[in-house]
Amino acid sequence: MNQLAVFKRKPRERMKIYPPERIVCLTEETVETLYLLGEQDRIVGVSGYAVRPKQVRKEKPRVSAFTSADIPKILALSPDLVLAFSDLQAEIASSLIQAGVTVMTYNQRDLAGILAMIQHLGATVGQQDRALKLVNQYKSRLANFRAQVEGRPPLKVYFEEWDDPMISGIKWVSELIEIAGGTDIFPNYANQAAAKDRFVTSNEVILAAPDVILASWCGKKVRPEKIANRPGWDSIPAIQNGRIKEIKSPLILQPGPAALTDGLDCIVEALTI
Repeated sequence: MNQLAVFKRKPRERMKIYPPERIVCLTEETVETLYLLGEQDRIVGVSGYAVRPKQVRKEKPRVSAFTSADIPKILALSPDLVLAFSDLQAEIASSLIQAGVTVMTYNQRDLAGILAMIQHLGATVGQQDRALKLVNQYKSRLANFRAQVEGRPPLKVYFEEWDDPMISGIKWVSELIEIAGGTDIFPNYANQAAAKDRFVTSNEVILAAPDVILASWCGKKVRPEKIANRPGWDSIPAIQNGRIKEIKSPLILQPGPAALTDGLDCIVEALTI
């Protein structure tokens, strides 16, 4: 019997186990969620981008990037369950499914989806009550921030997810901006799930005249001087007042607990200074 046949059979034999005992997480947010639920011992492999909590880089083997993965390494871990994210990981998921692995793919793109993911994952590992408690804590936190800015004139905010081409923020980022007391200058683009549908032009940003520019370039270091020196951008209030703020990608671009906590805190800080 060849090696692939052995790998195919093992996951199928383990599909009956509940809760799953061996989980591979292909994105950051499910890793952090399982740690917060106290279920980190179930994790046997993680994304190379997983950095929260800090100890994960020492405790768990890295098996994937974002759109690529070491399939043989994942199979060798004999996972009961692999957690993936959206169509962006469809090829990885397909390869694993063909090898007999159970794959659960989340597709959260807004705050409601993030909270639902936490509850669903909690139920998956037998921690429904703990997940609900965590979700209620986040809901309370969001409501408190919203109450603090009630009645305050909102600042116009441009969130830049990538610089070339320029990509505006996705829905959960747009919602966090609003909770922090701002208004997303491109709310219609925020409703688009795919990055290619959120391309914006320099002229659109100039005309929108944001008061604050937030940038998180998908892991690449943001260069505020590059933003400030774009042709015609010297007329933008955010440029004139030096209100360009980088938010690290692990804090805001993963649709999970980090965005609801440290990511939101960074937005609040940028809008209140």
